[in-house]
Order: sequence, then C-alpha cells, then structure tokens
Amino acid sequence: MPVWLREHRWHQTLSTVYLSLPLPGARVTAANIFCTERYLKVSIPPFLFEAILYAPIDDTSSTAKIRNGNIFFTLYKKEPAMWDSLTLENTDKEKLQYIRENAVLKAQEKAKEETEAKKATKQEHKKYALEATMKLEEAERKRIEDLKEKERQRVTKELELWKNQQKDADKHKSIQKEGELHQEIWQLKERKNEKMNQTRIPNEGTPKTRLKPTKGCHGSCSMFAQNLKEEQLPAPRSAATIKVNFTPRAFPTALRESRVPEEEEWLHKQAEARRTISADLSELEDLKEEEKNPDWLKDKGNKMFAVGNYLAAVSAYSLALRLNKELPLLYLNRAACHLKLRNLHKAIEDSSKALELLTPPVPDNENARVKAYVRRGTAFCQLELYTEGLQDYEAALKIDPKNKNIEKDAEKIRNIIQGTMQGS
Repeated sequence: MPVWLREHRWHQTLSTVYLSLPLPGARVTAANIFCTERYLKVSIPPFLFEAILYAPIDDTSSTAKIRNGNIFFTLYKKEPAMWDSLTLENTDKEKLQYIRENAVLKAQEKAKEETEAKKATKQEHKKYALEATMKLEEAERKRIEDLKEKERQRVTKELELWKNQQKDADKHKSIQKEGELHQEIWQLKERKNEKMNQTRIPNEGTPKTRLKPTKGCHGSCSMFAQNLKEEQLPAPRSAATIKVNFTPRAFPTALRESRVPEEEEWLHKQAEARRTISADLSELEDLKEEEKNPDWLKDKGNKMFAVGNYLAAVSAYSLALRLNKELPLLYLNRAACHLKLRNLHKAIEDSSKALELLTPPVPDNENARVKAYVRRGTAFCQLELYTEGLQDYEAALKIDPKNKNIEKDAEKIRNIIQGTMQGS
C-alpha cells in the first residue's frame, strides 16, 4: 500500500505557486512526476501525492527541483489571481477519476504531438542536408565545366593563332620563291644578251657572212635556244609527311609545365590505393573510380563536415584511410568529427596517430601539429583529464606562441587544475 503524503507547504503570488513536498530518503527521477494543467501526481514508492489544483497552470513552464530530501515545485498560473486553497475541496471520486483520466489523455495527445513534431523536424533536417549536398555537388560540377570551357577556349585560340602563323609563313615563302624565280629569269636574260653580243662582235667586218644554223634546226633555232634548254630551272622538291612522336604521359600538361615531384607522389598514392583495393577489399569493387581516390574522399568528408553531417564525414574519412593509411590529415579531420560526436576516446586515438605521421617536425606541418595537439587536449579536458590536456595545449603553444586563443584556453585549464587542488 502506498503512503499518502499529507504534509506539504505552499505559498503563492499573483502569478506563481510554490509547493514543497518532504520525501525523506526517497530517490526521485523525472518519470516519478506527472503534471498537467489541473492535475499533479508524485509517485515515488512508497510515497504517493495527488492533487487537483485550484486553477489551471502552465505545465510547460512549471518546474520541479530536488534538494535535501524535498521536491520544490514552481507552478506558473495561467491567469494571475490569488487561490483560496492549493486544491479543490470536497471533490468526489467520480470527478477525481474524470480529471485524472482527462489529464492522462491530454498528456498522451501532447506526447504524440511532440513526437510528430520531432519527426517532422528530423525530416526537415534530412531534407536540408540533402539539398545542401546537392547544391555543393552542383556547384562543383559547374566549376569543373567552367574550367573545361575555359581550357577549350584557350586551346581554340592557340590553334587559330597557329593557323594564322602558318598562313603568314606560307605566304612569305611563296613571295620569296617568286622573287627568286624573277631573279633567275633576269640572270638568264643577262646571260643571253652577253652571248648574243659575243657572237656579233667578230662578224662586224664581214656583213655577207651569215651564221650557220645548228644541226637539227630548221632555221628557227639559235644558240640562245640551245643554252636556254641546257640551263632549265630545277624541278620542285617532292612533298613528304613528317611523323613526330611524343613521350606518353599520365597528365595532360607538357613536361616543361609540370611539377614532377607532386605528380610522382600522386601516382604513388594511386598505385598504393589500387594495390590495397585488389588485396582484400572485395566489398569496394562496386565503388566508382573517383570514390576509390583518397583525395576525392577527403574533399567529400570536408563538405559533409561543413554542412554538419558528421557521421557521413567520418564514413568518408574512414574509407579514405582504408585506401591509404599514411595521410595524417585524414586522421586529423576524423578527430574533429569525433569531437563533434562526443566520441572522445576515438578523437584522442586519431589525434595521436596524426602526430605520429607528422614526423619529423618541419615548418610545413606546424599548422597540422598545432591542430592535433589542440584537438587531443580538448578531448582530454572533456574527459576531465586536465593535466594531460594542459600538456597538449602547452605543446601547441611551443609551436605557435602567438596564438592568443590557445593561450586563453591553456590559462582556463590551469585555473581549473588549481581550483581542483585547492578544493581537495
């Protein structure tokens, strides 16, 4: 049998009712308290308290606090007025039963409405995340198409310029050939005139003497014709096709414009990823070609992190790590996702792995090492391991001593540690 609580204290203002129930030795949870506009019930075995309130209250804003074996209720009235008593007096059992059942029905309806509202909100969030992802992918696709179009226009302009240069060169050659031809003809005429002058000089004293025609000519041939036949122009050179061979390359740019170390590193990563896939990852055979690229997966994880979809970002980074386990930025980014998801131990593991890979410490990886120390220190502090967290923050400050944010966080951790030591 429950023990009914008869003893209670209450006082009121125009807008608020303050109620105190003594519960010696009882352990209270939120499930032990049921409150609606007109009905209040506290069921904490073996104690039971039930009351039909004098007037309606705002059960949404009203609160209950547990302290020193007492429950303190703060009930906000719907209409400002002074109550004659806390509960309705002279209430029969039928009315009490009706109010109790009505309160339960209203509570069930309210819980159902809240569940539907949460479901609708969750659907809206999913829809927003999907739309955001689609927008990002559309923007990326448009960017790639714009780059392709710019490259096509550039190549077209270069081809037109080359054609114009070829036309100008051909025109210049034709003009040069015509000049050479005219010069040769002029030289032939000069030779002809010289030879004719040479044949006329010895016969000036004997005008009766005639030149004998050459054998085989019928009066129309002369020495000039014979010389002209002997000194005919050379035949034009024959045309031919020149075949040019190029060294095959995996990249579209010319070798003189390429960055050889970066290309070799990229090819090495691709080869390592293909070897990993062909080894034991038979479940990755259905992936697209770009989904087997660790760099593409890292960019995909960054986009998911930017829109707040941390679980999808963790999946992308994890798949990229299965393809290539030697990229410290993948561990570093996944540690940030685990911090958002409150997976603190995993955040510490990923940050530590990133620090292992970021060796030796050089100026190029200073920023990454600072992030790794800060994220691991944050996870330690959230686990209330303030000493370890302070060590990581101080290590980050040694790398970047001008970072004011890290210095402020480190000072807060020192104050917490000092307060803990003084309290103990």
